[in-house]
Amino acid sequence: MQASDLLFEHLPVAARRLRVAMVTETFPPEINGVAMTIGRIVAALQARDHQVQLIRPRQRGDAAGASADGHLEQVLRPGIPIPHYQGLHMGLPAKRLLARLWTMRRPDVVHIATEGPLGWSAMAAARKLGIPVLSGFHTNFHSYSRHYGLGWLKKPIHAYLRKFHNQARLTVVPTRGLRDELTGQGYRNIEVLARGVDGALFTPERRDPDLRRHWGVGDAGLAVLYVGRLAPEKNLELLVRAFEAVEAVRPDARLVLVGDGPEAATLKAAHPRFVHAGAHTGTDLARHYASADLFLFPSLTETFGNVVLEAMASGLAVLGFDYAAAAEHIRHGENGLKPAFGDEVAFLAEARRLAGAPALLGDLREEARAAALAASWNGIYERLEGYYLRLVREGEIGQEAALRRLGVDGA
Repeated sequence: MQASDLLFEHLPVAARRLRVAMVTETFPPEINGVAMTIGRIVAALQARDHQVQLIRPRQRGDAAGASADGHLEQVLRPGIPIPHYQGLHMGLPAKRLLARLWTMRRPDVVHIATEGPLGWSAMAAARKLGIPVLSGFHTNFHSYSRHYGLGWLKKPIHAYLRKFHNQARLTVVPTRGLRDELTGQGYRNIEVLARGVDGALFTPERRDPDLRRHWGVGDAGLAVLYVGRLAPEKNLELLVRAFEAVEAVRPDARLVLVGDGPEAATLKAAHPRFVHAGAHTGTDLARHYASADLFLFPSLTETFGNVVLEAMASGLAVLGFDYAAAAEHIRHGENGLKPAFGDEVAFLAEARRLAGAPALLGDLREEARAAALAASWNGIYERLEGYYLRLVREGEIGQEAALRRLGVDGA
């Protein structure tokens, strides 16, 4: 190992300033887990003095072209609407443009967060130029297909995703369970990059008695909460049945739905007694979490499920299946409940048990926040920087080896 290698290995992460090209087809203020995660990563990279080139589809109100603000340069591309995802767009291919931009000013690493046409063209451009790529596996699109009458596409979508991610030098996933699952399905070079929660934003201190009264829930009542997309892939039919199981034990319970999506109007028409709160963000969303008591999350299609950690940090008892975020952060019977994946009978039984056991509900709520706060975003950002630096150094070593070979060949 040369002296320069030793210097690199012992350099503090913050001492090496990187230029990161971040490619994503969703970004705040769009409301979804991927947008939230990528938004936080971009902000953290800027705060740590890295240069970020953000490449994404234009959103309503965006000007065309590119813009720069401090450590952030934005390249905005045209997009087309994603079916069944109101307000979201997939970016159109831009391989030629990206190759030109990256030839003029080369990034140290390309981070591709989404696998749409824009992400695919970014992968092709980066590989052509020999720029290391880190990809993120954020969404189980192959699992969504059956919920939209496209079950026959599950295998082709899965094959596409595997081919896409296997072109990257490294793919990050949010849980160990997903890493093991994808590795068993032929994905290569998988590492875990967990998710965190903002404990200052999501806190029981934001509990609002006025909001509870607006929901029709008194101080001693039971507010049952769901936060997320109101869409077929979220297993909303089980959500309704689980609340009805709670309601049978606690007639004073109210179900509060926070979110929007293609099923919103149908749910409102079928269940007018529920509280249909619509989509909320920021402190208003945190106030909705903190003002509830029990969080039901019946989804079976998550790669993580940020809402689980947000609910726990807000001091709620969480009931969710044993996978993704629940598998990572819930200790069954101690800080939440997690019946086996897909076991609807157990899910309903646990909902009834919580409704009739106020002491258990209180114990779970008390322990939930401490468990959630153990998920530090700062540690996650440092791990991501470490992955970037690994890829950069591997690329430098490869270039040095290539130069040595050229020197030998020319001797």
